[in-house]
Amino acid sequence: MFDFTKKVLISSLLFTCSLSAANKEVSKNEIAQMEQLELLKRAQIKITKAYDIGSLYILNITVQGNADEIYLTKDKKLILSGDVIDVSNGMKITAPADLTGVRGKEAFTYGKGTEEYFLFTDPECPYCKKFESYLPQIADKVKIRVFYFPLESHENAKDLSLYIMNQKTSSEKIEAMFNASENLDAAKNAKYTQAELAKLEKSLEEQIQIGMKLNVQGTPTIFDKDGKSIVWVNLLEKFGIEVK
Repeated sequence: MFDFTKKVLISSLLFTCSLSAANKEVSKNEIAQMEQLELLKRAQIKITKAYDIGSLYILNITVQGNADEIYLTKDKKLILSGDVIDVSNGMKITAPADLTGVRGKEAFTYGKGTEEYFLFTDPECPYCKKFESYLPQIADKVKIRVFYFPLESHENAKDLSLYIMNQKTSSEKIEAMFNASENLDAAKNAKYTQAELAKLEKSLEEQIQIGMKLNVQGTPTIFDKDGKSIVWVNLLEKFGIEVK
């Protein structure tokens, strides 16, 4: 964060916000007014998007070319930096992810339901596999767009991702996802033509870049259709499933 403002920014705050309604995006005219605040002008901060969440504004900003997220009180007298926590559920309050252009870039889609979600997963992530083990119970309720985001700490995650993505039909890809551990040898020894490998790696890299743009830092990461980050356990509990 910009150095000279550290003294006036609060590093962490427990804050109660009115979150019963969806976050309301702030108009461009109001953003322009916010950018006239003295601190923002001096630091040459540009607001890319802003959201009214009831008790605060969430500001997506750029500072010297770097993206960041800060909070502005409704009276526009205090700027807060760091994690702002909703005391009702202990979750970090953050701006919704911008899912513009993301649909259609997924590896495949799971489920035949109406509730849409975006899942970033890693075939070797134990928490991902735990979440995925419950998916058949909600297959008729959800439509999950699955993106692969292999973590560097998992040495076989990329090979498994490519192997799953290379299956011919959606059903085969889903089966390969559920049976990732059993497919490890096949994934490590898979033979692709140069063209096939180039196409698969391009698609995987695109999914990774989408994840990075959405600030995915671990797996599984889930967003709802409005870009709100959802904890996988909470998603399952929403459908009456107790994680054991």
